[in-house]
Amino acid sequence: MKSQIKRGVSLYSFQEELFLGQLSLEDCVSFAAGIGANGIEILPEQNIASFPNVSDAQIAELHAMLARHGAHFTAYDMFLDTKRRKDRLMSDEEQVESIHRDLILCNRLGIRNMRILIFVRPDILEKCVPMAEKLDVHMGVEVHAPWHLEHAWIQRTIEVADRLNTRHLGILPDMGIFMKHYPPVMRARYERQGARPEVCDFIVDQHEQKVMCEYTIFEVAVKMQGNKAEVAMAESLRHNPYANPKRIYDYAPYFRHIQAKFYEMTEDCRDPALDYDAVIPELVRAGWDGTLSSEYEGNRWIQDVMEVDSREQVRRQHVMFERLIAKAEADLAGAAA
Repeated sequence: MKSQIKRGVSLYSFQEELFLGQLSLEDCVSFAAGIGANGIEILPEQNIASFPNVSDAQIAELHAMLARHGAHFTAYDMFLDTKRRKDRLMSDEEQVESIHRDLILCNRLGIRNMRILIFVRPDILEKCVPMAEKLDVHMGVEVHAPWHLEHAWIQRTIEVADRLNTRHLGILPDMGIFMKHYPPVMRARYERQGARPEVCDFIVDQHEQKVMCEYTIFEVAVKMQGNKAEVAMAESLRHNPYANPKRIYDYAPYFRHIQAKFYEMTEDCRDPALDYDAVIPELVRAGWDGTLSSEYEGNRWIQDVMEVDSREQVRRQHVMFERLIAKAEADLAGAAA
């Protein structure tokens, strides 16, 4: 069975170099296309200086740039403002208006997938479905750690999509929910901040055993009298869960795009933390044909001691993707024979 999974990159992966002016937007697109990751996930608020006032000429320039490198847009990351003025939160009507604005720009950019931040209420999204259907844009609520595919909040969105029988509302998984092992790059940063190796060992072991994070935090903060770095490392467990990768198969009909989160790749192109070895076979088995979009977030864990090389990290992840997809295809074909 030949997989239809596509590969891409979120421009968020290059946030370090883009912020420092070391890379241009076109540099990022050129690199991504050069490693076979032709799908580009864009963050208009970060990547288009004039946002939200984007002209037709600017859009034409963006598409010309993509065409030069054989690339295309795959997803639009929206960021709903939580406050319109300093003195109050946005009203429901203002939230709907804000999402409508993003849906329109998403459509103008020729993009059919829009990442919705997880805190947007399902009833707000329900009001946006008619516009999403009119513009043919799929609104995918980001399933971001510590939420997971079966979390009650995520289920509310799925219930709305099922009730409306719409193809334009669903989810968009962030692979951070599949953290099987505590990332070595995170541990190293906490150690540089003063965490004792023996306390780090304890926290990593607790995560490995999947002990409820609040117990670990109590042990470190109270019983072990942990210092600031140690308590912070223990508290990070709240945001680094390990969901069941096998549920990917069941929820595949609800998503068209994946944010392939990662924090580091080893020199032999393996992820020491996130369980892609289990996730990729489920995607292949499900016949999923969306885009795996690299989302590198390791820069913040190493920028105090070394120069960030986001491109090399992304390259390694795509070597891993090619290997895991090919293996999953072969395993599935062997099982069917």
